[in-house]
Amino acid sequence: MSTNFNDGKWLNEPAIWHAEAAGLTLTTDEKTDFWRETHYGFTRDSGHFLAFPTTDAFTAQIRVQGEFRTLYDQAGLMVRIDEERWVKTGVEFTDGEAFLSTVVTDGKSDWSVAQPFRELEDFRIRVTVANGAMRIQASRDGSFWPLLRLAPFPAVAQYEVGPTACTPERSGLTVRFSEFSIGPTTAKDLHDLS
Repeated sequence: MSTNFNDGKWLNEPAIWHAEAAGLTLTTDEKTDFWRETHYGFTRDSGHFLAFPTTDAFTAQIRVQGEFRTLYDQAGLMVRIDEERWVKTGVEFTDGEAFLSTVVTDGKSDWSVAQPFRELEDFRIRVTVANGAMRIQASRDGSFWPLLRLAPFPAVAQYEVGPTACTPERSGLTVRFSEFSIGPTTAKDLHDLS
């Protein structure tokens, strides 16, 4: 079932955004980011996140469209418990290319990138959380969903999930989010990529 973007609650509301039931368009503010300590030594909690409450188990997915061109330009889905426990996953521009990226944070951040497909100006991301585990999948077409990451994530009674976008090195990235849904956990096997 589709989720109405007007029902979310902002963490770090961007200066420029517009939502209707079926879509959200935002433009990032300057030097926004989510990160905790690892490698860089700093903690940032200034990225844009439109939060929707969930239960202890769910599957959420979203379509992301944008032109990612500057180092660390990023957009996708965030799952958040608090400022020390969260995941952001989607596209991130690094080393001259767009990659599918996941940052799993439980006290400190852990970053991984992959390129199961290279067309990353229009893609979908899906997150399933249940029983202390998070399954992250990405899709170019909404039909084929290769696995991006399977990670432990703390089991709690309620999470927040929703679109996120950051530009640590600049401002002015415009991202369009659509086809956002939150529902029961998928019953599909881990290796079922549909």
